[in-house]
Amino acid sequence: MDDISIEKVYNQAIELLMLYGPKFILAILVLVIGWWLIGRIANMAEKSMNRVKFEAGLTHFLVSFISVILKILLLISVASMIGIETTSFIAMLGAAGLAVGMALQGSLANFAGGVLILFFKPFKVGDVIEAQGYMGKVVEIQIFVTVLLTYDNEKIIIPNGALSNGCVKNKFAEPTRRVDIEFGISYGDDVHKVREVLMGVLNDYELVLKDQEAKKPVVHVSQHGDSHIGMLVWAWVDSENYWPVYFGLYEKVKIAFDAADITIPFPQRDVHIHQFPGK
Repeated sequence: MDDISIEKVYNQAIELLMLYGPKFILAILVLVIGWWLIGRIANMAEKSMNRVKFEAGLTHFLVSFISVILKILLLISVASMIGIETTSFIAMLGAAGLAVGMALQGSLANFAGGVLILFFKPFKVGDVIEAQGYMGKVVEIQIFVTVLLTYDNEKIIIPNGALSNGCVKNKFAEPTRRVDIEFGISYGDDVHKVREVLMGVLNDYELVLKDQEAKKPVVHVSQHGDSHIGMLVWAWVDSENYWPVYFGLYEKVKIAFDAADITIPFPQRDVHIHQFPGK
């Protein structure tokens, strides 16, 4: 009786081995070769991204993402080869992905924004940008957020979703910028004399560009205000000199106006008092 039971178990084991053995061996081969191929694909993708000068953070993320997705697909394929039902597993993964997506809706928007920023490069580390009511130097671009450092040394963290969907001013994307400043003079001053004084300040300022016809300094009469005439100055400068020239012109113009007896008026109001009979 025992011999019959042992023989029966042995025969069943042989049948199972003959039935599933080749599948297991093939599945193991597919797993090993597939794992190796995924590694090769990830390396090739990383080299290609480095060749086209992708951001390091974006390259690392995309390579990891591709590798994880391919490995999940490989494991599902191997499980299917050895007879494991994968339909319910795939449905469960889909449901879990949907639930996670709904829960992390804002984070996914920031993630997508980070990928777009790193890929299309509307700005880069080192640029000065103005966005979401803040202005500062970009010190770090992460997958979910961008970090700015303001001129008064405050660190501002802005979600990438807002940056990718909103307006962004890249202050120093171009090599040159134009400084626009309006100076007020009194109605009693000679406009031609004021223009000569302002042009003298601009021509003597070494940081103001003067070698290109289209970017030479210009002075315009910009408005007739309530108590002053507006004199608008346009001065082209190298982008890195924008703020030094912006603040420097205020000082130089004040000194030049004082030397030339040009008045900078303050706001004035005329008050008329009417007295009525019997009041």
